[in-house]
Amino acid sequence: MKQEDVLQEFREAGALLEGHFILSSGLHSARYLQCARVVMDPTRAARLCKVLAAKITEQVDLVVSPAMGGVVVGYEVGRQLGVPAIFFERADGKLVLRRGFNIAEGARVLMVEDIVTTGLSSRECIAGIAEEGGITVAAACLIDRSGGKADIGVKLHALTSLEIPAYPADALPPELAAIPAVKPGSRGLNK
Repeated sequence: MKQEDVLQEFREAGALLEGHFILSSGLHSARYLQCARVVMDPTRAARLCKVLAAKITEQVDLVVSPAMGGVVVGYEVGRQLGVPAIFFERADGKLVLRRGFNIAEGARVLMVEDIVTTGLSSRECIAGIAEEGGITVAAACLIDRSGGKADIGVKLHALTSLEIPAYPADALPPELAAIPAVKPGSRGLNK
């Protein structure tokens, strides 16, 4: 699947938005990829995650994702690879393993996200995997919007990679500053 094919899937799902957005990282961007709209269609999610899973060359025992965005993608990649998929959730501002889940000591883990922008939540999830005794052998995401610049500490397999500029609030280009900002992600209310 080529980059344009992936972007077409996002367009058809109404998940590639243009405007002024505040990302979950706090950065601002003129483009927003709303992965939840892409994976709400089980057929589309299976199609995209099958291609992503085929990119994984490492031997893995378990897929682990950060909630919320990574849960559906992680589940489907785990299904495609034939391994269990579990997730971390945010509690008191920190990612913690969902109650009732465990990671076996030395388990080879694939950390799966929907979108990687700065890599912050990926690194946080990978740190949590290590705290639980797992070994993150690689990571995967549908879209690496850092254009390959996000360093998450392990190899990142992406369905496609885009370089979509993101800016701190105090360094917006004039054309972006002229548009009201909205926060469409799951970590805050729209503003």
